[in-house]
Amino acid sequence: MTTQTERHDIQDGLYVYKQNNSERWYSRFVLYGKWYSKATKEKELDKAIARAHITFMEFKVKAENNLLVNSKRFKDVANRVISKLQSELKNGAGKITYRDYIQALNKYHIKFFDRTYITNIDQQKINAFNEWREKQLGRIPAKSTLLTHNSAMNLVFKEAIEHKWMIAAQVPVLFTKGEMGKRRVAFSQEEYDKVYDTVLDMAGNSRKKKTKQIRELLLSYMEFCVNTGIRPGTEMEGITWGDIEMTRQGHNVRFKVKVRKGKTTKHTGTRTVIARDQVWDCLEELRERFPNRKPNDKLFRLEDGERTNELGVTFRKALEECGLKGSADEPRTLYSLRHSYITWQLLRRDLRLDILAKQCGTSVAMIEQHYSHVVPSMFEEELSGVKFAAKPKKEKPPTKKVLATLENRFKSWEAEFKKRGCI
Repeated sequence: MTTQTERHDIQDGLYVYKQNNSERWYSRFVLYGKWYSKATKEKELDKAIARAHITFMEFKVKAENNLLVNSKRFKDVANRVISKLQSELKNGAGKITYRDYIQALNKYHIKFFDRTYITNIDQQKINAFNEWREKQLGRIPAKSTLLTHNSAMNLVFKEAIEHKWMIAAQVPVLFTKGEMGKRRVAFSQEEYDKVYDTVLDMAGNSRKKKTKQIRELLLSYMEFCVNTGIRPGTEMEGITWGDIEMTRQGHNVRFKVKVRKGKTTKHTGTRTVIARDQVWDCLEELRERFPNRKPNDKLFRLEDGERTNELGVTFRKALEECGLKGSADEPRTLYSLRHSYITWQLLRRDLRLDILAKQCGTSVAMIEQHYSHVVPSMFEEELSGVKFAAKPKKEKPPTKKVLATLENRFKSWEAEFKKRGCI
């Protein structure tokens, strides 16, 4: 513990002193009822007194011009912001983007600025950070990345201003000139089938029971995603059995999915998604896996009720195994399943963009921006002037016996929904 060993009074409210851990003098003065201590960095008393006068006058001028702040280190302010964001997320009041802000601050801003005083972060320091970030990423960051990082950084500056650790005039300019978003990478139907078969083989060759469960769950996850367009991650993981509704007419059935949590629901509320008819096969497998399901149970969980974070890793391994991880634009991920749904829907040509945008919880402008490469394929006949004969359907129409079986199956699902609140 440091103690004061010497003191020399200069005038009322201003003196210099020494501590037992240093040979140099410190100055201490009072302004508007608040005491400040500053190092003079001088060993000789006369020089320390002169430096104390200068420091006192500098602080007095700043105080009179409302420029006086008691700065904090960047890491301390950023951690305060992170704590606030985590608290709001925990209480259900936070935006989904808060997770991205927390990640950006921890992974980039705190790592670079660390113990730098927030008032010392000027334009030159910001430029140095931008160069460092590019090296960390190995590329020019996308504009969307910059917008997320800047929003996180501005929250730190806002926190500092509110606590008078800096003033608004000291906030440097944050640039958003980044790389434009690349086209969305999707699977063709043949590519998707190849990935599906790969995961199926991986599930069959699993040595551990839990590994097998994860891979089987991934198959259901994949099928559900490409037949609904729901965003992998928060949207998919938030779906419960009670969020799935069905309407039936004979052997025909329609499934609706309520998306209650995700990227856009904070502003738009619950979104209703109409699933493609092929989704029933995936739902049947999930029903068999969870015979004791309840309306509030999550759809995508392991047999013991636990959730898993291994789906993305397992999907990546499958992509690497079948040689489909890379593409000309960017690596494929679980999110490519959603892009595949949108791409396949666009190629059908009979669906209006505004309806597809509402279904997917996005805007027409976003679809036009990121899926414009699909448009020529949508109008091959019109653009080429060549009309091909319709391809004969390979599959035979279902027999009366098959249709009767489907009707009985969906009838039982309907009855179960009325009884327990989920299919």
